Amino acid sequence: MKFALAVYGAPANSQAPQSALHFARAVVAQGHEIVRLFFYQDGVNTATAIAQPPQDESNLPSEWQAFIQENQLDAVVCIAAALRRGVVDQAEAGRYNLPGHNLRDCFELSGLGQLLDGALMADRFITFGA
Repeated sequence: MKFALAVYGAPANSQAPQSALHFARAVVAQGHEIVRLFFYQDGVNTATAIAQPPQDESNLPSEWQAFIQENQLDAVVCIAAALRRGVVDQAEAGRYNLPGHNLRDCFELSGLGQLLDGALMADRFITFGA
């Protein structure tokens, strides 16, 4: 079965990214396919490379990055939501003359069309968060 997942909550204040990661791990372990991960609204904060949670908490952005890379998944971050929250790749940082970029390597910025495309490619579209 093919799944597309959308994550709407931020790692710092929502259970959504953690629940989505547990679900994604179970999907892969069961032999199913994840055709797209889409991070939207505050979920885009999952893709930042500069967040550092306290030592007694899990580092969800790092865990997501490892999972995405290990499984060679397509992880898309909504560009409009990301720009609004200060999550940018090198190209967007240059475009807006920003002093740096902070999007993790395994994620790509794109538009909402990728969310729709993922939902159309999948047998099941699952959302996590508001």
